[in-house]
Amino acid sequence: MEKIIVIMGTNASGKSGLGVQLARRYGGEIVSADSRQVFRGLDLGSGKIAPEETQGVPHHLIDVCEPGDFFSMHDFQHLAYAAIDGILDRGRLPFLVGGTGLYVASVTEGYVMSDRAPDLEYRAYLETFETAKLYEMLLEAVPDTDVEPKNRNRVMRLLEKLHAGDDHVPRSQPRYDCLKLGVTWDRDALRARIDERLERRLRAGMIEEVRGLIDRGVSTEFLNKLGLEYRFITQYLTGEIASREEMVERLSTAIKQFAKRQMTWFRRDGDILWLDMTGDPVAQAAEAIDGFLAQ
Repeated sequence: MEKIIVIMGTNASGKSGLGVQLARRYGGEIVSADSRQVFRGLDLGSGKIAPEETQGVPHHLIDVCEPGDFFSMHDFQHLAYAAIDGILDRGRLPFLVGGTGLYVASVTEGYVMSDRAPDLEYRAYLETFETAKLYEMLLEAVPDTDVEPKNRNRVMRLLEKLHAGDDHVPRSQPRYDCLKLGVTWDRDALRARIDERLERRLRAGMIEEVRGLIDRGVSTEFLNKLGLEYRFITQYLTGEIASREEMVERLSTAIKQFAKRQMTWFRRDGDILWLDMTGDPVAQAAEAIDGFLAQ
């Protein structure tokens, strides 16, 4: 199998910058694995790398669809495979960089997913219900389901599969030999980095970005479904959250909770080499990459 480098980690961990440094060092290109950076116009809120920060390193799977478009893990995997294969064909080294665990795993584990076309009419029907009601509908059909009740996307996908009679059994068929590098910090350092990054993005105009999306006709329902920055800022702009101070406090807490969930996900993978971000992570990563490529 062809070799690729994977850099994964929590919010505000520095994985994007590390990815650029390593891609420059090895003549590579980066494939973003972020469920929100695929949307055009979602820049500050998604933590999208700025053009000047790429240092000339090509980035793929950023700005590939419009806000409000449906974009699934299946869509991501299809585009990621195409991007990675294109990078390999050019004789360059692919770097898969991101924090959306399922997107990363869909490529590294090679999820084999059903090719059955989605029923867009039924999907639109499901979108009219609150998540609690959707979960109630799922329980009626599958009383012993172990899906997380608040995982709206997962609940909807299972309801869609039941509706379509799709009995596809999930399995994995990896396409690439992956070196997995993990990026994070200790709890206190990460919390401080999250707060600093949040304040920096707010100063740069993150609230104005969300206001602009709403003014352009992007639905508040879509923005709320994106979670975190887009959900809390939308609720602030629509009056559901009374003040900027309350919004920032609640958003900061939510980002930290999300980072904790990200780590729980990634820690389940024993193949990840966790980099010491307080030392020289570039040198540590380079040593691992050199050994991996030499195998």
